[in-house]
Amino acid sequence: MPGTLYIVSTPIGNLEDLTFRALRVLREADTIAAEDTRHSRKLLSHYGINGGKLVSYWGEREKTKSGNIIEILNRNRDVALISDAGTPGISDPGGVLIKKAIEAGIPVVPVPGPSAIISALTVSGISTRNFVFLGFVPAKKHERAAFFRDIAIETRTVVVYESPHRLIDSIQGLSEVMPDRYIAVCHELTKLNESVYRGSVKDVISVLREAIIAGEYVVVIEGAVRESISFDEALKEVEKLMKAGKGRKEAAKIVATDYGLSRKKLYDSSLHGDPL
Repeated sequence: MPGTLYIVSTPIGNLEDLTFRALRVLREADTIAAEDTRHSRKLLSHYGINGGKLVSYWGEREKTKSGNIIEILNRNRDVALISDAGTPGISDPGGVLIKKAIEAGIPVVPVPGPSAIISALTVSGISTRNFVFLGFVPAKKHERAAFFRDIAIETRTVVVYESPHRLIDSIQGLSEVMPDRYIAVCHELTKLNESVYRGSVKDVISVLREAIIAGEYVVVIEGAVRESISFDEALKEVEKLMKAGKGRKEAAKIVATDYGLSRKKLYDSSLHGDPL
């Protein structure tokens, strides 16, 4: 019988954010697979956890390392997977191992906790009803331009990561396609130098140009506002969602929310076959 693979969230800055359950799992696990053993050894040392059971799960050798960890799990040994900060597999190594474990019939158990994405959303002041996380902003110039154009028409709240040496360029790129859009640039969340810059893109970039840019950044971007549509057009949107697999009730709710229409009226009209 195989062991269990635990996906353990670790602090994104403040060591006090480690949960009681995560602490127990890390203490009880036979092996701890870490993105960077040198970094994770500090966390384990802080809590008096044996660092001798650490093994490297370095991202660039994920395919090779994942096979080694599957072998450990198949020997009925429990493994806790951790990244440098936050949750493994979310813009961090882990996805390959998790997929292999599932395919091998090995139990995969989440141990939730700190998240830079959720932390940034909660302090952004931007709607969290519907959001999408797009990872890191592309590094190549032509890819970045297309990326920003896509964000400009995205109606959901968008969350991205950005490195300090590209932050100003990214906010400048946003300002070229949506200068008045509201954003929140979250810096070093949960750490001593935590700060959040909120406002229109053009206002925030002016402030950032005067700031010391260092550390880690999460950028939250307000979604685009859809133009108003006629009721008949809204019914067509309901029909499209239903053809895509949504139930009538859910489709009516989505369209009603997006366009500020009556969910009941949309649902009833669609149900009774009003002309589309």
